[in-house]
Amino acid sequence: MAPAALVSTYTPPPVSGPKTKKATRPTKKLPKSLIEGAKVGQKRKFDPSEHLIYQPPEKIHKMADFGLDRAGISPNAISEPFRLFTADAINQMRAEIFSEPVLKDCQYASDFCPTMVRGMGHKRAPFTYDVWKSPEVLSKISAIAGIDLIPAFDYEIANINVAIKDDEPPASQASNSSTKHPADDDAPAFAWHYDSFPFVCVTMLSDCTSMVGGETAIKLPNGTIKKVRGPAQGYAVVMQGRYLEHQALKAVGGRERITMVTPFRPKDAEVRDEILLTGTRGISNLEEMYPQYFEYRMEVLEERVRAQRKRERERGLTGRPFNVEETRRWVAEQRDFLDSILNGMVVVE
Repeated sequence: MAPAALVSTYTPPPVSGPKTKKATRPTKKLPKSLIEGAKVGQKRKFDPSEHLIYQPPEKIHKMADFGLDRAGISPNAISEPFRLFTADAINQMRAEIFSEPVLKDCQYASDFCPTMVRGMGHKRAPFTYDVWKSPEVLSKISAIAGIDLIPAFDYEIANINVAIKDDEPPASQASNSSTKHPADDDAPAFAWHYDSFPFVCVTMLSDCTSMVGGETAIKLPNGTIKKVRGPAQGYAVVMQGRYLEHQALKAVGGRERITMVTPFRPKDAEVRDEILLTGTRGISNLEEMYPQYFEYRMEVLEERVRAQRKRERERGLTGRPFNVEETRRWVAEQRDFLDSILNGMVVVE
């Protein structure tokens, strides 16, 4: 079991969401070659013994390394890329992502990313869903994060960012790639931002053999920038992105860059939960997302109340005096938690 979260008075940073207030579909269709190429001969069920090929990361960077030792719910900030999935696992997930039912209902666009796939659910993407619900996968992600984690809620399994060039003749592709400037390697694929969720696992679904760049840049409190290498296909990175200001740098040299981002929250209901919907509300089907978000929040609140009642019963049995200040502080924390639900579940006209 991963260690418990740190106690901290650190105020979480604000999250900037996309400019789109309502779910918007992409205006540009994905290339036919991508959709056809993602098809598999046989759809498989996820089997950890066949589809996982885990190798621990060589290094896990600490929050203290970035001058943020007081921030977050774990001392661990971001891992170096580590191997996680076999080629067949990647192919099975790609087949679900680019299947007709998913592309019909689960494509979104924003100023952050022109094409995203999210909210697939178990019915449309059973393999992907089972991957991120797997105890074997969760134990590895939790060990790297330094705290026991579970998926934020089902709608967030998972968010796929798609960047791909159009179908075009090889000569035209070569001509376009020759115009790339070396400085483009440091151009951002996304603007500086904080994530809406405590931890994310970023999995690379594309072949990166010919790519250059694609690192994650992290901005320190003093303004300096540190880079962490991006993952190769089948590899992943675990990051405490809610508390790290970061951006993904552009990768050049490849035809596509498809990443799967899976958000996590602490398994322990009494650990601080600072999830916001700011970054996801405008790129989601709210009829699906809001009920799931509300249900998980009620579960957390229920567990907290149950734990507090147990502590209070034990206090009464041992004859210890009632601590008014401590109890008021606990009530205030739950009030803030309820306020965050009101702030998250806004009515979108």
